[in-house]
Amino acid sequence: MKKKVVIVGGVAGGASAACRLRRLDEEAEIIILEKSPYVSYANCGLPYYVGDVIKGEEALLLQTPESLKKRFNIEVRVNNEVIKVEAEKSRVIVKQGQKEYAESYDYLILAPGSKARKMYAIEDELYHLKTVDDALKLKKQLADINSVAIIGAGFIGVELAENLVSAKKEVTVYEYADHILANLDDDMAIYVEKEMRKHLKLITHARIKDIIKKDGAYLVCEEKGESLYDAVVVAAGVSPNTDFLKDSGITMDRGYIVTNEHMQTNIDHIYACGDACENKDFITQNRNVTALAGPANRQGRIIADNIAGLDTVYDGSIGTCIIKAFNITAASCGLNKKRLDAANWAYKTLYIHPFNHATYYPGATMMHGLLYYDEKDYRILGFMAVGEDGVDKFCDVISTVIKLKGTVKDLSRLELAYAPSFLSAKSPANYLGFMAENAILGLEEFVTVEEALKTRDHLLLDVRSPEEYALGHFVSSMNIPLDELRSRLAELQDYHHQLIDVYCAVGIRAHIACCILKAHGFKVRNITGAYIAYQNMLD
Repeated sequence: MKKKVVIVGGVAGGASAACRLRRLDEEAEIIILEKSPYVSYANCGLPYYVGDVIKGEEALLLQTPESLKKRFNIEVRVNNEVIKVEAEKSRVIVKQGQKEYAESYDYLILAPGSKARKMYAIEDELYHLKTVDDALKLKKQLADINSVAIIGAGFIGVELAENLVSAKKEVTVYEYADHILANLDDDMAIYVEKEMRKHLKLITHARIKDIIKKDGAYLVCEEKGESLYDAVVVAAGVSPNTDFLKDSGITMDRGYIVTNEHMQTNIDHIYACGDACENKDFITQNRNVTALAGPANRQGRIIADNIAGLDTVYDGSIGTCIIKAFNITAASCGLNKKRLDAANWAYKTLYIHPFNHATYYPGATMMHGLLYYDEKDYRILGFMAVGEDGVDKFCDVISTVIKLKGTVKDLSRLELAYAPSFLSAKSPANYLGFMAENAILGLEEFVTVEEALKTRDHLLLDVRSPEEYALGHFVSSMNIPLDELRSRLAELQDYHHQLIDVYCAVGIRAHIACCILKAHGFKVRNITGAYIAYQNMLD
């Protein structure tokens, strides 16, 4: 029997569902109803279009109504807004211009996405960056703008800030939280903040009371003072675009559409995907929202499979994401510290400061990585990394292991492509595995900088060179260089029954020192993150 499938929203999830379904079912009637003038556009590329990195509006359009009709025989109706779902009648009510009409369906796919969160009385006069029209509007006025305030330092805010600086604008970024990029832990976000402050003004813990139009410009009224800008861009988050589902009978949670593992709602033949959809977290198995293009595309594909009778399951998201901010990249996957602590999870923490490739090959740069794993079954729970190069590869490796339900032990067994210009023979992922195995086997104990600073009645031992120690060190620490440690063990005899926390610059020399001291009967811990993490905390 020929199916009629109506899809509400034609960007990531909706367009993916439509194209996958056509490949599986040549006979189905597929209609996409998109309220904007555009379908299947790259909204992740909007900041780069504004900054003129991406040339031309057409580069953002992955498909057009014409191309989808010609190649996939999919009917796309742009500027058609679904304003109501009448599930009991298996139809939607659509607004097209000044008229309304009803469209029946056998299957309904909801992919309406999200909308910019509006916070100020003059919001309609401010800029946003959620749609192609938003990008066109901002870019059209860019020549008349010298100073810009960006409210919010999430992905869009940070990416737009970089692109506006590249366009020679004076940029100030306001972030309500103590640190930018909520997916990162504070001590990792700091690396990105340092890079941003080289290029623009960044105000964290900002408390904006109002934004007022004044003499053709915009006055941002913040607790610490007022500043005038030519333009203000609000990038302070999004909310699900689901107002039209009121009274539909579809189960919602905080405005998000609730789905099961098949991406199906509580009503037969109605599915949902993307930013407006609530599904589950891969690691916790709790309900969660993941507003990312990758999960949205996979969810759309899975819906198409199920409509075609393939019984495909969405196993949840781990939120793998990445962002570039000027000369630095930050990526993460899985759970961060805030979410782990909120779940009362018993976990272990490892920091690492590896180079992106062999140090003897020119151009090696340092990365900073942070990994969490379950202290009982050793599953990897979360990871994040920051650096100039190689961060994407590092994160993708860990993300893959998480998705395959791997443990930290698996990291030591990975066989990754090595050549001096690409990686080290022992990759950063391998090193994390080695560290974790040492801890699991009881060969070494790790402690974070924060935990070490809270510890009383212990010795802080710095095993760097005297020159390094003179440039900065943990308060009240003793310095014995690693290469002198065996010959100077007598200096530590008074601490034989006391805990010794050892550190160096990145952790490798401290590891060797811990092996030596443990062999001589000392109780020792390696401060993971080492002096770099401590220095970053002070900054």
